[in-house]
Amino acid sequence: MTGTTTTPRRLGTDKPPTRMSKLLQNKWAGLGGVLIALLAPFVNASNYALSVMTTAAIFVMLAAGLNIVVGYCGLLDLGYVAFFAVGAYTSGVLATRFDLPLLVTVPAVIVVTVVAGIIIGAPTLRLRSDYLAIVTLGFGEIIRITANNLDVTGGPSGIYGIPSLTDNSVVFYYLTVVVVSLAVLGAARLGRSRLGRAWRFVREDEDAAEAMGVNTYRVKLAAYIAGAVWGGLAGVLSAAQLSAISPNSFTFLQSALVLMAVVLGGMGSIPGVVVGAIVISLLPEFLRDLADYRFFMFGVLLIIVMLLRPQGLWPARSKEAS
Repeated sequence: MTGTTTTPRRLGTDKPPTRMSKLLQNKWAGLGGVLIALLAPFVNASNYALSVMTTAAIFVMLAAGLNIVVGYCGLLDLGYVAFFAVGAYTSGVLATRFDLPLLVTVPAVIVVTVVAGIIIGAPTLRLRSDYLAIVTLGFGEIIRITANNLDVTGGPSGIYGIPSLTDNSVVFYYLTVVVVSLAVLGAARLGRSRLGRAWRFVREDEDAAEAMGVNTYRVKLAAYIAGAVWGGLAGVLSAAQLSAISPNSFTFLQSALVLMAVVLGGMGSIPGVVVGAIVISLLPEFLRDLADYRFFMFGVLLIIVMLLRPQGLWPARSKEAS
């Protein structure tokens, strides 16, 4: 016997955590990300850079909302852009038809997106897996086609002249960062709540969760409604940024990109979803010099990343292993 002692390993792990895993689990990583976002305009404050960074921040909010549905609860939603459209059109119609400030339309957007989540989710969430994905894809297209054919939404031309929250692009960027940071923090808190634990039970084994007394239908509907609210508020920010919206902005490709950000970053991981959304939104801009080949390279790089990191860039930490 010697006097040396060994450091006990965590239950359920075969080897001690690496430096990278410690970095990914650092609780200050989120604060560091916000700090980088706040300092970014000091590096480049051109209109183009601010537009790209604001779009990326809005995309982060969309990904955080879809992560509630897909990452936390395990519901494959291929029509998430529907709630993005509902929020943007609700704020746009109210602001242009009734001359309301965009901020005043936010309560109405929340109410309308909750109602939309109930209308879409109530009849569909009794389905599972592929059937649910197909139905949500159909609802996403229904919303887009409806907006394309209604006079109140401007038809194919959309709505123009939507007032912005502020005329200063730098101020609007910082406002967007603050709103998105609060939304991401709220999604993280939801994931750690009692409802968040119920979502994880449903994701892992819905039948077992129901056998243990979890009302799986209500739990799934709550996830769908929460995701709808996040998507609707992101729609308000997008309408304020662009001052114009049209049905072409809410295609299936948008839903696919948001879902790709969630999967790429790490389903159920809020830091991972943020990183995934930033990569998906900014990578095409970095490849812009490749002209016609940039989307080809974009796809190739995504495939390479998924092959090397199938669990995501920043996977969710197992609660049982901590």
